[in-house]
Amino acid sequence: MPSLPPQPISPLDGRYRAAVSALGDHLSEAGLNRARVHVEVEWLIYLTSHAMFGAAPLEAEHVQQLRAFAANFGDLEIDALAEIEARTRHDVKAVEYLIRGELDRLGLGGIAELTHFACTSEDINNLSYAITVKAAVEQIWLPKLRAVVGKLAALAEQHKDAAMLSRTHGQPATPTTMGKELGVFVYRLQRVIAQLEASEYLGKFSGATGTFAAHLAADPTADWPAISREFVEGLGLTWNPLTTQIESHDWQAELYGKASHANRILHNLATDIWTYISLGYFRQIPVPGATGSSTMPHKINPIRFENAEANLEISSALLDSLSATLVTSRLQRDLTDSTTQRNIGVAFGHSLLALDNLERGLGEIALDESALAADLDGNWEVLAEAIQTVIRAEVVAGRSSIADPYAVLKDLTRGHRVGPAELAEFVQGLEIGDEAKRRLIALTPATYIGVAPALLRFLD
Repeated sequence: MPSLPPQPISPLDGRYRAAVSALGDHLSEAGLNRARVHVEVEWLIYLTSHAMFGAAPLEAEHVQQLRAFAANFGDLEIDALAEIEARTRHDVKAVEYLIRGELDRLGLGGIAELTHFACTSEDINNLSYAITVKAAVEQIWLPKLRAVVGKLAALAEQHKDAAMLSRTHGQPATPTTMGKELGVFVYRLQRVIAQLEASEYLGKFSGATGTFAAHLAADPTADWPAISREFVEGLGLTWNPLTTQIESHDWQAELYGKASHANRILHNLATDIWTYISLGYFRQIPVPGATGSSTMPHKINPIRFENAEANLEISSALLDSLSATLVTSRLQRDLTDSTTQRNIGVAFGHSLLALDNLERGLGEIALDESALAADLDGNWEVLAEAIQTVIRAEVVAGRSSIADPYAVLKDLTRGHRVGPAELAEFVQGLEIGDEAKRRLIALTPATYIGVAPALLRFLD
């Protein structure tokens, strides 16, 4: 068979590209190189604006042109950089030469030696990764996560009074409401979102082994740590003063751990919604033109939640690997992090794809309250908990002498199906107060939901 034209290997760059392409603006090779150009340009502007080594501050027009060069990094620069890197065999050095070329074009060749001044490649790379990851998380991934939580919160509020049978260990249990159960996921995700929003994105800018040795050799009078801090913080990052050649990546491990935690909560949501669909609690709204099964025309498969489940597993596996491996670097530096960090976009890409499917899926389901009601009406034995608890209270109050109320209800209900008539007859024969009897006889599975609807007030 003849070979195909060049094809993407990752489904994120093929089948699912439309859902995740926004991440490519940051977590791609081109996104990383644009950030590298940005960092190099800003360092050049910083040095000249502070008249370091006798350099005159750049004219405002030149500052604007250099920043525009970084901001407008596109196809021409990508191609030019690829040509340079083919010669240098070094990605960051290629960026330096690209900027030197732009300086020559602008008539600024006289300050070319300030490009990449006193920097090791990792000074540029760690800041560039921090900038791109921060932008991807704050501008793309977190907003999508918030959108899913917002849709989930709306469903929770809509169904806060919709009583349903619980299933602990998969067995009928004390009723709840669909809204309260969805609210549990909202609360869990809101906590993790708050932690993610508080994430720090650290950067170092201290030379080959983090000692400012070359800097001090060039100018022994300058306060290089203070300069480094001002520069790093000026990029919107948190300064890390104590590092080896690399920034230690602890912030990345923390961030990816939290993102993976969010993934796992979402995974739990996906499997629960899938189960509610299988129980008939949620009906899936048909999408015009969509096929559920290639052979069974009646089917609407819960593919949104299944797709989300799988992609969340892949994402968490990658995020966990990033968290575990990035925190280790042999002695003052090894290169394992370079390869590892190129997969950050893949990890967030699978999570973003899952979020897209969850958002769509939550918009394509409708609660079948008749199914919830039928399930409740078929499981009156769940009121055994209420009855034995009331008996206990009556014993303590001196209105009953029943021994071991739990055993009494266990004998009545365990392994037996009982209905409203049997329970009413049983309650009437109990040695408890009349008021307690009235409360119990009035109780139904659908009303035995405690304060479930009111618990949603604890959501942000």
